[in-house]
Amino acid sequence: MPPLDAAHGVTAVDRVADAVRDEILSGALPSDAPLREEAAAERYGVSRHTVRAAFQRLVAERLAVAMPYRGVRVASFDRATVVALQQLRAALEVEAVRIAGERFGSDWPDAAVAPMRDALVRLETSADWLEAERIHAEFHRAVVAASASPRIIEAHAALGSELLLFLLHVRPHYTLASLVAEHRELLEAVQRRGPDAIREHLEHSTRLLVGG
Repeated sequence: MPPLDAAHGVTAVDRVADAVRDEILSGALPSDAPLREEAAAERYGVSRHTVRAAFQRLVAERLAVAMPYRGVRVASFDRATVVALQQLRAALEVEAVRIAGERFGSDWPDAAVAPMRDALVRLETSADWLEAERIHAEFHRAVVAASASPRIIEAHAALGSELLLFLLHVRPHYTLASLVAEHRELLEAVQRRGPDAIREHLEHSTRLLVGG
């Protein structure tokens, strides 16, 4: 494989991080799998310094963890992690929907709803699960964006990669068709029922992974 040099504004660190991120989010690298600098440097034709910087980026995204004497490993997604992530999502998404309801009432304008509808159209024709998961994340970002609250939008966007990792683990409980159907219902429900609808949606996905 040729060296990954900076090109078109994409650095070698970007490209290594992107490649390893895709392997984690596709499930090719399972939870707790070691990420080895030397092997990655050889595979991608870059220095270990570049690999180390790429791994640090994945640690910052919570897709990997750096552990004393164990090096860098793919993040595990245990019960405590699922619950903590979903609690944070609920704090942001529920409040965003509450604010949107105050702004728009029970009939949100096309400008707010169009990005969600667009995501659902693309979700229906998505080619694979990783693409579908990214579109799904776009749908939820669009829900949050309806609040027009800059700090909530910023905080929710920071969940990016960790939310995709959550979706990887919930994937066995869905087909692409059922994922689309559930979110079509959610689009209508958040307008009619407000915060309760998004709260119930998140609680449902939490139960799929942790039970109870």
